[in-house]
Amino acid sequence: MNVLVQTADGSNTLFNPIIGEHYHSAHGALQESEHVFIQSGLKHFLSLNEENHVHILEVGFGTGLNFILTLDFCLQNNIGLQYTGIEAFPLSVDIIEQTGYQNFVTPKTWNIFISAYEKAKMGKVQLTPTCTLEIKHLSLDHFISADKYDIVYYDAFSVRHQPEMWSNEIIAHTCNFLKSGGIFITYAITGNLKRAVKSCGFEIEKIKGAPGKREMLRALKH
Repeated sequence: MNVLVQTADGSNTLFNPIIGEHYHSAHGALQESEHVFIQSGLKHFLSLNEENHVHILEVGFGTGLNFILTLDFCLQNNIGLQYTGIEAFPLSVDIIEQTGYQNFVTPKTWNIFISAYEKAKMGKVQLTPTCTLEIKHLSLDHFISADKYDIVYYDAFSVRHQPEMWSNEIIAHTCNFLKSGGIFITYAITGNLKRAVKSCGFEIEKIKGAPGKREMLRALKH
């Protein structure tokens, strides 16, 4: 059973005893999500593209923190959002409601998410006229899609605890879903990960990591 744990910035995460790892950084769940996925992923992509719409694939939907921060930003900035999450072991809405993440977004964003969460696990849900959410209940290697995405949020458990999620084959499988000009963003960085992403035709960047982590990887698909 997952255990609710407070992280160093005061926000909560979950500890998965089966995997042996927290869902987010113990140095700060909110800080990590905002730095890695919102600042370095979403906002960076929008700064490079004159777009008012973004199509995101998240590997490891987990507690939904990355999604609600993304939705909140998009709603406040009139950005259209299509969001697909992949989660082999989706959490119950009761557990998600215990995280306290409603404190980090507007009441509107939180209510939209909570009311749609269970439905989104069964198929695409129209959250607002400009935003959709779908949570695929399957493993990454079984995910197929004709869609091409602007951004991949790669938020799987670490290579130490879930090495199969960081193999060359699974990284190549994931990178294939990005369109040209798309961004692959993750909290991690290893030599093997850099080589795997680069071999898929990406330009690699080592950028400053979230608190507690010196560096992370961002990659642009040519």
